[in-house]
Amino acid sequence: MSLFKKFFGSASDSSDAEKDSEYNPFSTENTPIDELFTLNFKKNGGKFLYCDNLTEVKNLFEDILTENDWFENDVMCFEPKLYSLLDENKLNYTNIQNPKFLLASCESLIADEGSILFSSNQIKQRKWQDLPVNIIIVATTSQITVSKSDGMSNIKKQYDKDYPTNITTIKYFEKAKEEDFLHYGSVAKNLYLLLLEDL
Repeated sequence: MSLFKKFFGSASDSSDAEKDSEYNPFSTENTPIDELFTLNFKKNGGKFLYCDNLTEVKNLFEDILTENDWFENDVMCFEPKLYSLLDENKLNYTNIQNPKFLLASCESLIADEGSILFSSNQIKQRKWQDLPVNIIIVATTSQITVSKSDGMSNIKKQYDKDYPTNITTIKYFEKAKEEDFLHYGSVAKNLYLLLLEDL
């Protein structure tokens, strides 16, 4: 074997290495984005509930209320399109003092990190620390994007003139067992996602 081949390998050696690196049974590269989001979201501690239709959304919302005994409580909600869910279950969302949970939609669901992208349309100008610990999100499968930059692009397309402010993501849905620099400053939330199939 020549000295150059020893140090640099032959062309056939590198192609074999490329073939080996192409197949990885644990790779998420070819995973559909809805599955990728679900895997990462659950890994972050989120509670995921899939819904085929609006009736299932309502039923599962009631199940969450029952499970946590959240009936007849104050709820933080800034979106009129979600008020019917609260009205049907006699939950107060006006003049709230101590909200038990936040009910909101979102801008995007970010697949590559299992996070949720919000704006002032859902949370006004509130910071994560100021939101209730418990959050219920109602979203659709068409809101799943590969990355945060795709989510930002969708916001730019959707809001041509009235561009929302306070754009932020939440990624951690349970308290980290060991605090590290990745979790520093993050506030863990108890988060349920009602994901409605709309594709």
